[in-house]
Amino acid sequence: MNPRVFTAAAFCAFGFLATHLCGEERIETPLAEKGQSLLADDFERQELGQWKVILPSFRIEDGELVASQDRADHGSVGRVYLPMTNVVMSFRFNLVDSWGFNVVFDDKNYKGSHAGHIARVAITPKQIRLGDDKEGIMRNDIFAMRRDPKQKAAADKLLEGRGSNVKIDVAKGEWHEMTIELLGDEMRVSLNGKAIGHLQSSGLAHPTKESVHFTVNGREVRFDDVQIWEAKPAR
Repeated sequence: MNPRVFTAAAFCAFGFLATHLCGEERIETPLAEKGQSLLADDFERQELGQWKVILPSFRIEDGELVASQDRADHGSVGRVYLPMTNVVMSFRFNLVDSWGFNVVFDDKNYKGSHAGHIARVAITPKQIRLGDDKEGIMRNDIFAMRRDPKQKAAADKLLEGRGSNVKIDVAKGEWHEMTIELLGDEMRVSLNGKAIGHLQSSGLAHPTKESVHFTVNGREVRFDDVQIWEAKPAR
């Protein structure tokens, strides 16, 4: 067992105050170190390359990946197929004219969740959410229950502990940098160099994430300097 995890888990056993402090410790303590590079994309070209447009539209413009929602019923989706398990992902983004986007790790071969969704980070101008999709909001039974008004309350009970919300201002029209650490059953997110959120939930440990994608809502979000590395436990 990672000594950092053991220490945190042991500390949390001593009551509410310790649990609260433990949660802060997990946010502040890095989960992972960067290993082998899996992807490094600065978009200094004209073609999308390995980015696949699942729902329009995505394009390369001025050395940046630009996404716009073209359908009313779903955000635009741009995906990179990249088999991975534990990763560190970093990228820059600008909410030019958008109410938010998601970073989603998927396994399309997994049939236990809607569309094979495993984990996500959802960014809006006022909140960032870390989510376990596999055992949370996208798990097939919960996904179906939440669409039935009579079962929604029961479904919401099943979602306890499967997500973590961070109230934070993310200014539109400015560039921000995000880092996502995904290691075992834990996820940690940093914004502009500051750690802001942590989630521990069993679905995050799904052994295969075969792709990652951006789902964008609104007229325009810009991305740049997308990098993904294999993750190793932090020392």
